[in-house]
Amino acid sequence: MQTTTFEGIITYPITPFDEQGKIDVAALNRLIDRLVSTGSNAIAPLGSTGESAYLNDDEWVQVAEASIKAVAKRLPVIVGVSDITTQGAVSRAKIAESLGADAVMVLPASYWKLSDEEIFEHYAAIAQAISVPIMVYNNPATSGIDMTPELICLMFQSIDNVTMVKESTGDVQRMHKIAALTQGDLPFYNGSNPLALEAFAAGASGWCTAAPNLIGDLPLRLYRAVKDNDLDSARELFYQQLPLLQFILKGGLPTTVKAGLALKGLNVGVPRKPLSPLSASNTERLETLLKAFG
Repeated sequence: MQTTTFEGIITYPITPFDEQGKIDVAALNRLIDRLVSTGSNAIAPLGSTGESAYLNDDEWVQVAEASIKAVAKRLPVIVGVSDITTQGAVSRAKIAESLGADAVMVLPASYWKLSDEEIFEHYAAIAQAISVPIMVYNNPATSGIDMTPELICLMFQSIDNVTMVKESTGDVQRMHKIAALTQGDLPFYNGSNPLALEAFAAGASGWCTAAPNLIGDLPLRLYRAVKDNDLDSARELFYQQLPLLQFILKGGLPTTVKAGLALKGLNVGVPRKPLSPLSASNTERLETLLKAFG
């Protein structure tokens, strides 16, 4: 198994669409090149921000392949491989590995509520099929499945490839509990933008965020300030970003980030239905927020 270490800012790019609703690879290349160059420690395509749930299999492969090619080994790539079936998730994980992904991120998605045993077996099946590390992604707001710290730690201790967790419930106490249950051995990553400062204080190895799409290296500067124990700078950087972080999260990341990129001169299309473009009034609000960053 590979033991790639991920620290710092893990950035989630959106998936651009052209006017016909097809994947806009040229726009994706431009975006990823910008993210690699201006403030990311790793790139994570095909997460919630990348609208992976709204792509068909061919589109998913197209985005995975184009993203890995665009990064060109300048940074690690963590590909989201979630699928409603274990068979589908295994297939995507194998494809991601074959394309050169450094790790995969797995959100347990299911129509039916899953038991802890079913979740464990889902991850175990994916791990058995690949050799790259797996990031467990806990986001009950999107998946409807809330994994307890105890279950996450059990999978870490029992499944070799499970080596990290993205915790997106917005409950910092879960991060503290994960650290306590594993004596700090399980790297955890903050997936709740407004919790960034608290998460770093709790010992988070990194911050998984779409914010660098719109504000460049500010999240990375926050991370570096924390690492340097410059808490005054860290607080200043965090509260500078907080209004935007709250806005893009509340408005839906694909919707708000795509609108923000358009305001910044990169046309990446609109979100795929049933998602809708950002309203005119909220676009004005977003433009005002972005102007604060120059």
